[in-house]
Amino acid sequence: MIDWDLAVSTGTRLVRPGPQVTREEARQAVSDLRRLSREAERHVREFTRIDGGAAPQAATIVDRPGWIKANVEGFRVVLEPLTRRMSGEGRTQPPAIVAAVGSRITGVEVGAVLAFLASRVLGQYELFLPPDPSGKAPTGRLTLVAPNIVNAERELGVDPGDFRLWVCLHEETHRVQFTGVPWLREYVRSQMTEFLLASDLDLPTLLERLRTAADAVADAVRGGEGNLIDAIQTPEQKKILERLTAVMTLVEGHGDYVMDAVGPSVVPSVSEIRTRFQERREGGSRVDRTVRRLLGIDLKMKQYAEGSAFVRTVVERAGMDGFNKVWGSPSTLPTQAEIADPDRWIARVVTAPALETPHLNGSPNGSAETAPGPVDGDGDGPPREG
Repeated sequence: MIDWDLAVSTGTRLVRPGPQVTREEARQAVSDLRRLSREAERHVREFTRIDGGAAPQAATIVDRPGWIKANVEGFRVVLEPLTRRMSGEGRTQPPAIVAAVGSRITGVEVGAVLAFLASRVLGQYELFLPPDPSGKAPTGRLTLVAPNIVNAERELGVDPGDFRLWVCLHEETHRVQFTGVPWLREYVRSQMTEFLLASDLDLPTLLERLRTAADAVADAVRGGEGNLIDAIQTPEQKKILERLTAVMTLVEGHGDYVMDAVGPSVVPSVSEIRTRFQERREGGSRVDRTVRRLLGIDLKMKQYAEGSAFVRTVVERAGMDGFNKVWGSPSTLPTQAEIADPDRWIARVVTAPALETPHLNGSPNGSAETAPGPVDGDGDGPPREG
């Protein structure tokens, strides 16, 4: 389906080089980020009152090619159910030459997208890692992209130590979420698998999706709101994506809220950093803004704002312990409507009689249309340069 090796080679060839630093500056940045990630995790656990029981661990520090390789590994894990489906079920396989050409084209496309993102992502919590034969490796990994953090702090003109800790606070919040809430990782994984398997794989439908995608590209170029994510979805996938969007808005907003709430006590210049960083997110050339719209990155920025507002409102009205009821089970997650109106979630979960917390479809991995809910990161999701 995808030539993963070609995706890696394309991405690492196209990605822009990082900022110019001396060997000592590079060594210092890596050392700082490892130390500050451990410090940030302690601050986050104390503030959020979420404790996974594990000792703080240093983040994995990578350069831009390293981030590309890590994400290709994650994609392979995420797409495995769809790959198995496409190669099984008695489907008629395309001629070998068609499959080879198609996988190479897709590999180049994936590599090009990753090259674009690799110079913007500051960090992420990787939920999906290749299986570890020894069974000793953690189920997730916090990754920080050192060149991008150094580049951002230089362009913003902010204190490097403060900025590095501020970024770590956001990213460590995601590690705390997924290590301290046992069912959350598997819930996200199951929703993503369900989303992929709801794809229409017959040729006429795929061709129609491609035409829709082409229209989305044209709309984005004209300055419209078109994006590829909306363009290629099936009706069933749109329902699943609502759940995924709601949960990702929650975890991203929670990360943004925590980094700014903890910031004043440990990051002296947090107000200046936030102001300059937000201005940077909203800037960029016209081409850059078009690509961001097309890839749905602007929607990601909207998630930060909406999710942070939801968390802030709930904590102000119900306290941290009241907010933490959100992590009770899939049924206590907010819907998109509740994120827009936090009082509805407070009434349903915090002040209402104790909720029953049945697992969706009888399993912590399932989903149900009647259950409010939903799904980085990246995980992705880190502070990204919008």
